[in-house]
Amino acid sequence: MAERLLCHPRFRPALAAYCRGMSRAAPIRWPYYKLFDQLGRYLVCFMMIHNYYVWRNRGGPPPTLSALQGVAGVSARQTAGFVAALKAGHLVAVERDPADRRATLLRPMPRVMFEIGRSMRLFVAATDTIEEPRPGRAALLEDPDMLGDMIARSGAYVLANGTLLHAFPGVLHFTLRDSGYPLLTAVMASHYDDRLGDTPSAEPLGRRALAERFQVSLAHVASLLTEAEARGWFALGPGGRVAWVADAFLAEFEQWAAWQMAHFEGLWEPGDVAASVTREAPVAAC
Repeated sequence: MAERLLCHPRFRPALAAYCRGMSRAAPIRWPYYKLFDQLGRYLVCFMMIHNYYVWRNRGGPPPTLSALQGVAGVSARQTAGFVAALKAGHLVAVERDPADRRATLLRPMPRVMFEIGRSMRLFVAATDTIEEPRPGRAALLEDPDMLGDMIARSGAYVLANGTLLHAFPGVLHFTLRDSGYPLLTAVMASHYDDRLGDTPSAEPLGRRALAERFQVSLAHVASLLTEAEARGWFALGPGGRVAWVADAFLAEFEQWAAWQMAHFEGLWEPGDVAASVTREAPVAAC
């Protein structure tokens, strides 16, 4: 499916819309936004959602802190610290297990799920744009419980197979840095704006504007952009426009996006949508 999506004439316009959505300023402001915007912290939240919905919908073990520490991918101490910050921000609720009043359960609040699920929701919307299913599926993920269960399905895949990210070292590099991935999508949104010509204008890429948008220091933005140019991935020119994007890096980013779309498409279950779903005929291979 990923190769079919890559070859589709609507793929790049749909990916441009994804990039614009991912690079918008987060609705959750500092300091809570930073809890979601670096891979290690993101995965703690992601697996917390996974644990809760596997327990709630699929008979999994109770979503306790100790259970989360076993799957979060960072140290137990780091996990506990992230969860404490989420509690302080009222982004996770602490509840008693009705089956064992001694157990304390972690229930993610909708604000967390919508921010952690932002990329999933936007990739599903991009797939809707490309494939034109009837009915479209992105709207289903506006329901927090539907979104939570989809995150749980994706989390189960990650636990069994590892993340898709590690096949894409350039993309992975940005996800490991504070606000790195949103900055990358901002650059790509501007690139597609210039390349496609008929997409809505991307937001400016001046270093100060990027720092304000992503709530990081000017020095941090400068470091990310300098690293990208030094590695031969992309560079910004005068006026905050994209000077160039290396063909190999662009291909990696687009392959990553197509894999993500295919991954999320494979998570749907028969009961999620109407039994009759029509699609346009697939386009020929590139």
